Amino acid sequence: MNAPDAIRLDDADNVATAVRPLEVGETVFGVTVTERIARGHKVALSAIAAGTPVLKYGQFIGNAIEPIAPGRHVHTHNLGFAATSSDYEFCTAVKAFDMVPEAARATFEGFRRAGGRVGTRNYIAVITSVNCSATAARMIADHFTPAVLDRWPNVDGVVAYVHGTGCGMADSGDGFDALQRVMWGYARHPNHAAVLMVGLGCEMNQIDWLLEAYGLERGERFQTMNIQDVAGLRRTVETGIAKVMEMLPHADRAVRETCPASELMVALQCGGSDAWSGITANPALGVAADMLAAQGGTTVLAETPEIYGAEHLLTRRAANEKVGRKLIERIEWWQDYVARNKGTLDNNPSPGNKKGGLTTILEKSLGAAAKGGTSPLNGVYKYAEPVTAKGFTFMDSPGYDPVSVTGQIASGCNLVTFTTGRGSAFGSKPAPTLKIATNSELAARMPEDMDIDAGRILSGAASVEQVGGEIFKAWLRIASGEPSFSEAQGLGDHEFVPWQIGATM
Repeated sequence: MNAPDAIRLDDADNVATAVRPLEVGETVFGVTVTERIARGHKVALSAIAAGTPVLKYGQFIGNAIEPIAPGRHVHTHNLGFAATSSDYEFCTAVKAFDMVPEAARATFEGFRRAGGRVGTRNYIAVITSVNCSATAARMIADHFTPAVLDRWPNVDGVVAYVHGTGCGMADSGDGFDALQRVMWGYARHPNHAAVLMVGLGCEMNQIDWLLEAYGLERGERFQTMNIQDVAGLRRTVETGIAKVMEMLPHADRAVRETCPASELMVALQCGGSDAWSGITANPALGVAADMLAAQGGTTVLAETPEIYGAEHLLTRRAANEKVGRKLIERIEWWQDYVARNKGTLDNNPSPGNKKGGLTTILEKSLGAAAKGGTSPLNGVYKYAEPVTAKGFTFMDSPGYDPVSVTGQIASGCNLVTFTTGRGSAFGSKPAPTLKIATNSELAARMPEDMDIDAGRILSGAASVEQVGGEIFKAWLRIASGEPSFSEAQGLGDHEFVPWQIGATM
């Protein structure tokens, strides 16, 4: 089956997306093209007066900033951002769906932890409280090469989680609370068999405060130390290596056992988006998200600036008004945040996004929200806050991929799924990342990075539902230990990036 020349996503749309470059004089949807339209870019299907809405997905994506004649290219030169309506509806589009009976649910081979949570990997973590202990943590983790770990075959590795903050910050407020939630989330993550936390000693982000606030207790699988107390870098590294050596036999006793798919919590993420993101990969990921929700599992959408302009679609799917209003509270927080920093939420589309055909944040958000499928929105959470609801949920975060994924993993996600149209080499630990190409050209150009080619939807070689089913099956395989492409290449050691909120002092 050949791909169409252009795609009109809704009968109400006054633009279509070019599937291939359209040349002057060609006709699409009865309209003659009057200027060259690059692949993935928009062509006007009717006259659009200055100041009037441009519609895609049947939704508002901005206003024309000059008259646009039929057949013209619609992009940043003639389409401008405009704020959307704040007249929200709640719970008006909640879709009922059938849960898969427990006896018929899919399974994977995972690590059951004390307390009942299930991991998809079996790592030992070395977590820093402050950037001042970053080198010590890396030196400790670097000691545990594959040759050293051969004695403990059930351990996937020793990973250092280091970051650029932890001091020069207020000891309360959004920034401090977010960092503490990240540290706590990684310390208790089910993909970690044991944890060593390393600080300097005098930093603002005190390890003891974390232990007090979250009730963490030291034991054979959770140890802490400060460089100043141990008396220097060399001794800290030697002590840290010794502590991890003591943890390894305990971690190696963990073995995989059959677990229901309801124990999966999947981060829904996108980066390097293009015009096809909202047409192929994201809707397919949404199908997989709905499949997991029907299995009793959990998906976590994030990147609040990248659902701005589509949040009204999510409030309509909120399981109750309280959930919907929590989402709006986060949108309002972001509006205030960018205003205080003299920015705008429409700053979000990157140069790469725009080159790929996206114009405004509203257009980008409508495509990004498709990752969440169609099932009810059952919970809204702050950055790195533990996700406790089942089904489809949302976690507040920036649109910057490593920061967002760090929060999703801290919230409990044991798998990550990442759609991309421009290309990405992203990977994560301790939760492995599955990457999905929005177009077949990207999948062919980066074959070692893209696990699934959703571009087949565009050519008609596969349906959205078929690719969604492939994603779901890949989740079960990767959760059972099969490495994703990014994991096989060793990605994830440098993608731990907690969100820095507030002034550095």
